[in-house]
Amino acid sequence: MRMTDGIILIDKPAGMTSFGVVARLRRVLSCRESKKVKVGHTGTLDPFATGLMIIVTGKECKNASHYTKLDKIYEATIRLGETSTTGDPEGELTRESDRQPSREEIDAMIVKFRGDIMQRPPIFSAIKINGQRAYRLARDGKEVEIPERQVSIYSLEVVEYAYPDLVVRAHVSSGTYIRSLAVDMGAALGTGAYCVALRRLTIHDFSIENAQKLADYGIID
Repeated sequence: MRMTDGIILIDKPAGMTSFGVVARLRRVLSCRESKKVKVGHTGTLDPFATGLMIIVTGKECKNASHYTKLDKIYEATIRLGETSTTGDPEGELTRESDRQPSREEIDAMIVKFRGDIMQRPPIFSAIKINGQRAYRLARDGKEVEIPERQVSIYSLEVVEYAYPDLVVRAHVSSGTYIRSLAVDMGAALGTGAYCVALRRLTIHDFSIENAQKLADYGIID
């Protein structure tokens, strides 16, 4: 196997798309090899999110779907009292409630989201509807209807709670949207909520602790 056939663990910075990460690494690796190197990702992270991405290169690209199906652990900061049209800081925010739930209410709510649950993915997502990405349809002002689907929340714990911010750590199955989880939590509390910060810590046995920064490849933007 060549040096360019394998995986690279990257700690994605905030403000960059997953496709941007792939494009920059492809440019660097192709320059080093003096030929075009095939590079792909195994599941996107939203631009506002940070954390672990598994990048596949060369012949390993054919195995991308294997990594995509793996479980993941996230740490998310969920802001109560407001909603967002996208479920994250990039959307239009609306104030919903000034009520401050108690820690007891938070703990009782968290229990309801453990296990197998039904979840509706955000309309601003990369899911395809009739061959088109949902987020493109939503941006064009078209009506987007994405059916609910079952996902698994293997564990969900409160890391910190200081109103309006609730920090949780979630171990979830592939296909789980943390933005949707944040929105559903806000609805359960009756306050509204959106995900203001998100970091992916692990993908199955792969950890953010072993990931490289883009700067390690000379990428500074």
